[in-house]
Amino acid sequence: MLSIYATPLRLSGVMAVMTLLSAVNAHAATTQMARSRYQTHRGKLVSSAKHQEKTEHVTVTGNSRASAMAHPAGQTTYSSERSSFGNQVGQSVADMVVTIPGVSFTQGNGPRDTVVSVRGSGDRQSYGLKNLQVLEDGFPMTQPDGTARADLIDPHAYEGVDVFEGPASTLYGNYAINGAINFRTRKGADIHGLEVGSDFGSFGMFNNYATLGLGNKHYDLMIFGSDVRGNGFIANSRYNTSTENVRLRVNLTSSDRLILKFVNNVTDASLPVRLSLNQYRANPYQRGCYNAADAATGCATVNLLVNGRYGTKEAISPQAAGLGRFDRRTVVGLRWEHDFNARTIWRNQFTYDQRHIDQPTSPVAYVGPYNSYNASSDITNHVRLAGKSLETFGGISFDYLDFGSQIYNIMPLGGATRGAMNSETYGHQWNLGARFQEDWHFAPNWHVVVGLGGTYSDIGATETLYSYSATGQNQRYITANRFYFNLAPEGALIYTPSKKWIFHTRIGTAYGTPSSSNLFITPQGQYGNNTQLKSQTSVGIDLGADWHPSSNITMQATGFYEFYNNELVSQSAGVNTVGAYTFNAPASQHRGIVLGLEWKPLPAMLPGGRIKLSYTYDNQVYTNYTEVLSNSDLSRSFSRKGKYIPGVIPNFLNARFLYDQPDGVLEGLGGYAEVTWRDSYWLDNANRLKAPGYALLNLEVHYDPPARLGWAHRLHWYFEVQNVANQTYIAGATNVSDSLQANGQQATARTLMNSTGSIYAGSPRAYFGGVRIRF
Repeated sequence: MLSIYATPLRLSGVMAVMTLLSAVNAHAATTQMARSRYQTHRGKLVSSAKHQEKTEHVTVTGNSRASAMAHPAGQTTYSSERSSFGNQVGQSVADMVVTIPGVSFTQGNGPRDTVVSVRGSGDRQSYGLKNLQVLEDGFPMTQPDGTARADLIDPHAYEGVDVFEGPASTLYGNYAINGAINFRTRKGADIHGLEVGSDFGSFGMFNNYATLGLGNKHYDLMIFGSDVRGNGFIANSRYNTSTENVRLRVNLTSSDRLILKFVNNVTDASLPVRLSLNQYRANPYQRGCYNAADAATGCATVNLLVNGRYGTKEAISPQAAGLGRFDRRTVVGLRWEHDFNARTIWRNQFTYDQRHIDQPTSPVAYVGPYNSYNASSDITNHVRLAGKSLETFGGISFDYLDFGSQIYNIMPLGGATRGAMNSETYGHQWNLGARFQEDWHFAPNWHVVVGLGGTYSDIGATETLYSYSATGQNQRYITANRFYFNLAPEGALIYTPSKKWIFHTRIGTAYGTPSSSNLFITPQGQYGNNTQLKSQTSVGIDLGADWHPSSNITMQATGFYEFYNNELVSQSAGVNTVGAYTFNAPASQHRGIVLGLEWKPLPAMLPGGRIKLSYTYDNQVYTNYTEVLSNSDLSRSFSRKGKYIPGVIPNFLNARFLYDQPDGVLEGLGGYAEVTWRDSYWLDNANRLKAPGYALLNLEVHYDPPARLGWAHRLHWYFEVQNVANQTYIAGATNVSDSLQANGQQATARTLMNSTGSIYAGSPRAYFGGVRIRF
């Protein structure tokens, strides 16, 4: 909850047991001692006598080895631990963040491509994690152009996730407009052996996974592998995804540590076409759509060039066309940590990240490698100033992206057959940054945080456009290059009058530069150089409190008010133009409240009962923005001042009612009932069309046999029902463009309901089960 801080590997359960069990047995003797040491470090000494546990609480003092980027001082931080998502099916990152206040999510392009939004950061996106910096175990998972995707994440591999909310470029640099997220994998010492499991359920879903964990005072190793596949509940949504995740920490000396990180993901997924609101209402799961000529009502199609170059087009279904995503992502990182002394820690880190895409997701296929390199160095120092604790953090970083992207026309021959090349782009982006932060406990109950970060960015690319006709081929070349320099100061004040209360306030700033794809259509609507674009920036104010009156209740509340300038949006350039161009919307405001609650209402009568609530109110409006709409004959401008920003879910609530039997015959038996409610939200800038809201009920039951049952204690099982009421609902909807009618008026909601390319339906009622065994 809230805290304020100063080549894929396909594994099945049987194969994993055969290959890894011998390694576990070989290390059993040494890791038993490591396990007891780890428990002591965590502050617990555990012994048993006649099946009863006695716990001694030990206070451990000393300097933290974590950098400020792992626990940013003064930043509003919410977390989700494994206890919140480890007992369920865990299909995607959505299962990890659903209980975190301030965070919402929608369906992206693929089964695990969840669009995670922090205070509305990704609500206008169709894929990935945008306007956020994403890390895993402190290693960057956002490439230098601001792209991060959730396909890499299988929740079974993780101990928890921390979300740092609000403008955060002081520490995290470019694109941290709405904050940052750090995913934490499990520690080998916690696993202490081998775990093998399988999940299975509706729509052909089957996930085999295995986790090996070993550790002692000299090293800690976690190796995870999974292979998940399914048919999907929408036509043409079959998928097969494999993931490998490794983290190794080695203590070279008492003052030197190496941390190795490796992540590899292969996604092979068929992809349906997004629908209009009318298509969704008529046929949300796209049944009876394979043959476009005699398709059922509400089916979506794509129009493909018959010869792959020019001329006649044919409407064809996504299934017949073979649309999908066939991507690979590989990340390798190495960090060296050195303790100069007990007060000063130095970290040096390098990460290589390759994203290779093959995405025939529309009438064209996007292909190409995106290779990025990230190097950073930082120092954390603890001293006493005027008798009070002072933590100083300083660091520098450099990241570089080198990419080559080709776009091909798709032909109506099936299997996503490529036709002629549509365009190709080769380019780079690099960011050179520095950051500094001071956290001073200037009085017994007070501490103040100040910081400053800055980034110099270089974005350049060359685009080649191809056009075809019966007489031949033409090519056009466009070159764009732009440099940016941005600064982000911040300040925070934290007051802790007692153990029951924490009050905090913060002013944070952030920035995000354009990407190369924004630079090639001019404000006149022609192919050319659009390098007049500015960086989008934000200034945010947080004010909140954390109340913990007893061990049975914790409540958090944070209000935020954020001022955005020069947001990057696209709009029409006028009549008879080649397409929309990207420009800077002058100003908007984002304001809201996030609330979190954990409560044991009847600790004496029902000691295993808990209530967990998270609520987000997010109100975002344009305060200065004029949009141009065009048809074939004329253009008109419309003020969007006071209009709600489309795609932003104004109210999001998750409520879980949990129970775990602490003792007796049914010890280890537990479960929860969960209600998730999303409010309706606007889909267009003129606020004429809304995506309807919904409320879902999910049920889960699990069993962890107690230690007194011997070998059965190693077994875990669960059963889950999602969408119990079998509601039809919208899991993801991208923004719809307003249009100009022949009479010069904006199109009505009735017209916008036919705008395609927006909506994915959510899952109907689904049943899942799983079993996991520890060796």
